Parts: sequence; structure tokens; C-alpha cells
Amino acid sequence: MKINTLKFGFRVVVLLAFISSNGQTVPVSDSKTPVEWVNPLMGTDSNYDVSNGNTYPAIAMPWGMNFWTPQTGSMGDGWAYTYGATQIKGFKQTHQPSPWMNDYGQFSIMPVTGNLKFKEKDRQSWFSHKTEIVTPYYYSVYLAEHDVTTEITPTERAARFRFTFPKADSYIVVDAFDKGSYIKIIPQEKKIIGYTTKNSGGVPKNFKNYFVIIFDKEFTIANTFNGDVLGTALEMRADHSGAVIGFKTKDNEKVNVKVASSFISFEQAEINLKEIGNNDFDQLKAKGKTVWNDNLSKIKTEGGTAAQTTTFYSCLYRSLLFPRKFYEYDASGKAVHYSPYNGEIVPGYMYTDTGFWDTFRSLFPFLNLVYPKTNAEIQEGLSNAYKESGWLPEWASPGLRDIMVGNNSASIVADAYLKIGTQSNYDIKNLYEAVLHGANNAGPMKAVGRAGVDQYIKLGYVPYDVVNESAARTLEYAYDDFTIYQLAKALKRPKSEIDLYKKRSLNYKNLFDPTHNLMRGKMTNGKFMEPFDPIRWGEGFTEGNSWHYSWSVFHDVQGLIDLMGGAAIFTKQLDSVFAMPPVFNNSFNGGFIHEMREMQVANMGQYAHGNQPIQHMIYLYNHGSQPWKAQYWVRETMNKLYNPNPDGYCGDEDNGQTSAWYVFSAMGFYPVTPASDQYVIGAPLFKKVTLNLENGKQVIINSPKNSDSNRYIKAMQFNGKDYRKNYLSFTELMKGAVIDVDMSDTPNKERGTKKEDLPYSLTNE
Repeated sequence: MKINTLKFGFRVVVLLAFISSNGQTVPVSDSKTPVEWVNPLMGTDSNYDVSNGNTYPAIAMPWGMNFWTPQTGSMGDGWAYTYGATQIKGFKQTHQPSPWMNDYGQFSIMPVTGNLKFKEKDRQSWFSHKTEIVTPYYYSVYLAEHDVTTEITPTERAARFRFTFPKADSYIVVDAFDKGSYIKIIPQEKKIIGYTTKNSGGVPKNFKNYFVIIFDKEFTIANTFNGDVLGTALEMRADHSGAVIGFKTKDNEKVNVKVASSFISFEQAEINLKEIGNNDFDQLKAKGKTVWNDNLSKIKTEGGTAAQTTTFYSCLYRSLLFPRKFYEYDASGKAVHYSPYNGEIVPGYMYTDTGFWDTFRSLFPFLNLVYPKTNAEIQEGLSNAYKESGWLPEWASPGLRDIMVGNNSASIVADAYLKIGTQSNYDIKNLYEAVLHGANNAGPMKAVGRAGVDQYIKLGYVPYDVVNESAARTLEYAYDDFTIYQLAKALKRPKSEIDLYKKRSLNYKNLFDPTHNLMRGKMTNGKFMEPFDPIRWGEGFTEGNSWHYSWSVFHDVQGLIDLMGGAAIFTKQLDSVFAMPPVFNNSFNGGFIHEMREMQVANMGQYAHGNQPIQHMIYLYNHGSQPWKAQYWVRETMNKLYNPNPDGYCGDEDNGQTSAWYVFSAMGFYPVTPASDQYVIGAPLFKKVTLNLENGKQVIINSPKNSDSNRYIKAMQFNGKDYRKNYLSFTELMKGAVIDVDMSDTPNKERGTKKEDLPYSLTNE
């Protein structure tokens, strides 16, 4: 059957990928550019109870300051777009990192025909995914209620809209949303300006997002509204402000709209509008496609199926969205930003909308490997955040937010400097001061600095009877201390300082319970908390249980193996994660959280890949001299828990973390221990992967025998020499490499089993 790709929205290849989600039968066309494989709707079929990604289609440039998305949810709803919805209320500028964090700096634009309708429920229109075209750089949909086609193409801080109207009385509604907004219509300039203050926290009192919108058609109608009341004034400042402009249109008439916003001022919004330049809609769209292809082309995959290729590039797209740029270029071309920490306008870079509890694990290590120049800017932004707030953020959106645990900014800073810092010129001295400050002080909120830090320093753990989620905090603090130890060595700090953080990095041992071979919360008096149920969620753990968190010894797996009684017992304990039923005790939470359901429906035992704490666990088989089990379970996870469909994730995508896991794993390795030089080997998914490094070198991974059944590594060569280790060196990869992998359907239980083959552990230093 011949399919009209414009009419049906998705490309033929994506439709085929949907049909074959495990993807072992659909051939791949090499004629497509990387961005043509991306499905921004992957993960959008989610809701409050079960997350299949909790994503929305972000129409944006890589790390862009502003995203755009069709809005199916009501104003203020964190689920701004859900795949199962049937009506669109507007097209929203969004800065939302997740539905749980919700949004800020938001307003919407919506075309209407016939009777003038401006309230969300009145103006909304039925739509179908069959008429929806969704790419990272371009969005189009037919609004059936109004007989209007809406198209969007963005820059980093601006965008162009193109509305195709019928012969009708036509209108465009600009909704600045509630919680304090302003709007002004300037008919003689065919312009609307305004600001929105609607946010979900993490902003200073003077926060505003200023916007400017310019039309290419004269207005015959101009009204503003205050909540549900439409008036004739051209200017409105109210709790909920908006504007409606109107005109008569001919059949198939196109109305073009340019829009930009700024966190600084109206004048800066006008400067940001210049990003569009003299480009018409199609020219800007073509430029956006080029930008995405340039970034996605850093990794080329070959020999996969359509489903695998679509999933890979969709995950890569998600890995290049957050943290977002929160800086702008002033009239002289210099980077400046509104500080989400102190409300001042200051020079320099700033990035935001990322939670380090999630993204320290694979997203930031991925940026260090593939996009180091971007992460160097992010590090400069972190240095500015410390100057402006006195703290490093742990969850920034856009400023400090009080959510999640750990002090993982230490990992973000340390891994970046160890990988890219010597080639960058950001202020590592200031960042190191910031890291030490955060490691030794309780912050202004529990999620900043270290909650329970006094007890952690005195006792070597955070007590269960003092601070909630104490075991999770202890394990992450210990790993974070390891990263400080590594950074202190690189900076040639005093030996006493280096030794202190090395010693503190072993604090994980204080929570190990030998009777269960698991981690367990401990009281101030030194006794383990009672009663203890390893499958009970919460208590000392964060969004998980002891089976999930006991593996959070990223830096010293050999030390954990020794505590458990040796490699045989350790790997048996790993096996138990998959062998157990996916049951849980939710008595501490007093109800269900969506992560429980996602583990349950995945049917992979206690392996809760939909949440971050356990995502590295599979790779630990390499430390236990059973790498073939890692190879099996990595492939099983990719096949079973990821697909290119709207239900394509197995939990929250979380700002690129869950996506970066897939990208790394598909290449065949993973950063178990950020702030070390190593990646632990899994098994490549494609027959060939070419990694184009920013230094001009290439890493080529050849696996010609790869198939669904051939998921085991029989042998490997690194630059033509036999390679038996279970890890790859970052330093060696940066020199360029050709890695040849002989894949088999039978595990090789001899390769990678000797002590010298095992990945890094602090105990083995």
C-alpha cells in the first residue's frame, strides 16, 4: 500500500517501526538522514499512574532556550501533551523538564475561525495523529474544528509559525496564562508584546518571561481578555491576561508569525527575534534540519532494523535537549543571563532544567564523550550558579528546587574536569570550592548541599532516625566523596584532603547488612532499623527499595563483592534481582507511586529500569567475572523495555538519562563509574557504529555478526589486537579506535574472567 507521508504525518519507516517494535524483520534505508529517524512522540503515551516516558514532543533546537509543543492538557497541567488526547488547546512555549516539575515561562498561541472563541475549552480543536507531522525541527497539524493547518519551526530563542486558514473570519489567540501576566496589542506594528510569570517554583520574585509576536497581516480586530472576560482595551495586566487579533482570510491563505521571548526584557526579546533573520518559514525549517543532522551525525549506526534505528536516534534526540540554555546574547553579541538564583542580569553562560540525581549516571558522561564543548559551557554555567546562589544546584528548574537526594553535582563537576577540563578554560578553582562547600554543609533545602551532613561526617552514615531517605543519601554521598577524591588528585590538592575523601568514599560499608547481603538503614545508635523488608519501597530509600539501591557502590564494586563474600555470591545476588517476582511492599508510601507499577508491568523481577538507581546494575556482572550475563540482560532490556512508539520507555525519560542509557548500551559500553577513566562493556546492538569525536578522531565499532540471537561477545580486537578486558578506556578512545567484535549466540565463559580483565574498583587501587 502506498502511504502519503505528508498526510499521515509519520514517515513510512516510523510506521513500519511501530508495527515491528522488536525490530528484527524490517530493513533499514541508508538514504535517510539521522533526524529523519527521530520520533519525538516516543514516550508521550503516559499519564499520572503509569509513565511510558512522560515526554512531550519538544519542537526545539539542541539545548534550546525555548521549546514549543502542542498543548492538549489544560493550563497548568504538567501533562501538557498526551498521545491519547483528541483535542489541542494551543501551541505552547514551554520550559518544562518533566510533568512532575511542571513548567515556567509559558504562554500559548492558537488559531480560531468562525465565532470568536478565546477560552481554552471553547477554542480547542479536534485533531488526529494521521494529520500530525512531528520532527525535532518542524511540527504540523490540521485543526479540524477550525479548518486550519498550524506549522511551527524553531530557533534557540525564537520561532516561526505558519497558519493556513480557510475563507473565514479568522483569529489568533495569544494566552499569557494566569498567576500574573501582561499583554499589549500594537496594531500599527502588527505586533503583540507581553509577559508571563506563571511558574512552579525555583524563581526569584521578579521573574518574568517577556515575549514579542509579529504578524505579517494587518489586524481588523484587536481585543484583550482578563480571565473569562473579553474587552476592547489594547493593553491588559491581570492575573490571567490574553489577546485576540483577527482578520478575514481567503481560502488557503497563509499567515506568518514570528515570535521570540526573553527572561531579561522586551528589548532582549526583540534581539532574540533576530535569530530568524531574513529566513522565510521553509528556509528556517531547512536550517533547523541541518542543525539537528549536524548534531545527530556525531554517531552513525548501520546494520540495525528500522525499529532499532528509530529508537536509537529518538533517544539521541532526547539526550540533546537538557540541560537547556538559559542565556541570551545581548546587543553586542555577548552571553548574558537572567539569574534564576538572585534575579539579576549577569554576564556569562547558564544552563538549567536538569536533575543531577538522574543525569549524573549516563547523560553527563555522554556529553563529556560526544559533546564536550557543550558541557564545558554547562560547567561555566555551574560556576556562575555557585557565584549567584552560594550553592551548586542538584535539581535546577530554573533555580534551586527541593527534590531528590544526593550531592551529585560533585560527580558532574569531577567527571567533566577529568575528561574535558584540561582542554577548557572554565573556572575549576571556583567549582572545586563549590563542591567542597556542598559536601560539608547542609543547604537551604534538603536537596541542596547534604542533608544530615553532620551525622554523616561523625558516624560515617546518615541515620534513619534523623533524615528521611537516609540510606540512599549515604550511598550517594559516599560515591560523591569518591568523585571529590578523584578531582582532588587531579588538582594536586594536599594529601590530607585527598585521603579524607578517599576514606569517606568507603562509608557505603557502614550500611551493609551481611544477614541479607543488602544495604539497610541504620539508626543513630549504630543498630540497623527494624523491621526490614528488602522489597519495601521508601523508608531509607528514594523511589525504590533495598534491592534497587544496594548496587549503588559505583566506585568500588569489588569492595561490595568482598562484603558479600566473593564473586560467586555477588553474581548470585545479581541473578536474584531478575529471578524474584516483581512484587513490592508499599506500606511506607501508603499507596502506589508510578515507579512501582512500571517495575511490575515490565515483568523483569526486581529490575526496575524505569527508575535510575538500578540502571547500571546489569553491567556489574563484569566485575563479578560473568560478562556474558551483562551481555544477555543489556540486550534483553533494550529489546523489551524500549521501542520507537508513543509507549516507548519503561518509566520517566528524565532529561536524557534513560535515553543516554540506551545510546551508550547500543554502542556497547556504559559509564558505571563516572570520574573514572573507564566504560564497562556490554554488547553492541548494531553491526557497525561510527562515533565522530569533536577532536576529529573516530571510534568505529564493527560487529558484523550481530543479530537478535547473536548477543554474546565471542572475541574482541582493539586496534587489531586481541582485547579481553571488560572495559574501555576513555583516554584510549579519544585517540581514535577500531573495535572489532565477534558476536555469537553462545556465551564465551572464558573471556573477561580474570582479575586483570575486571573494571575499576577503588579497592583494587
